Amino acid sequence: MKNIVILISGGGSNMAAIVKAAQREAWADRLGAKVAAVISNKADAKGLVFAKEQGITTAALDHKAFASREAFDAELAALIDRYDQADAPVLVVLAGFMRILTPGFVDRYAGRLVNIHPSLLPAFTGLHTHQRAIDAGCKFAGVTVHQVTSVLDEGQILAQAVVPVLPTDTADTLAARVLTQEHLIYPRAIADLLQK
Repeated sequence: MKNIVILISGGGSNMAAIVKAAQREAWADRLGAKVAAVISNKADAKGLVFAKEQGITTAALDHKAFASREAFDAELAALIDRYDQADAPVLVVLAGFMRILTPGFVDRYAGRLVNIHPSLLPAFTGLHTHQRAIDAGCKFAGVTVHQVTSVLDEGQILAQAVVPVLPTDTADTLAARVLTQEHLIYPRAIADLLQK
């Protein structure tokens, strides 16, 4: 059985989409995988409530309680490693986890660490992607699932989905349209990765 550990910071809508897909598509039987835990860097993250309601183990680890990013990442890795066994390798999934991870953390889970980013990478790495796409006059925007490397938003692309940028779009309306695609492609990309 492969264990999936999902990291969140807020509402966890992508996490919820992954959990629902795992349940609906019987990942435990079909892929030999299960969502083993959801961890947040914020104790009040609404996504933790959903995960608990689904019977998934949850944990909160406040990044502000640590003197450095390295100290936080070391404790986060210790939490994740509870699910990382030789016969149950862990896949670490970032789903709205709003922390930049240290190179040491990324190296520790190399090839087993994925993220979703609300742009068509390599365009618009970082924050405010929807407004930046509108400001640049893009006709299309979208979402990318990618492997995480120590360079922000530059890992191998695993999946992308495209949406049109409409003349009346605001950052919020474009974000909402992109989010619907995020919920579709992230579970599919994870399932594809688990089959490799």
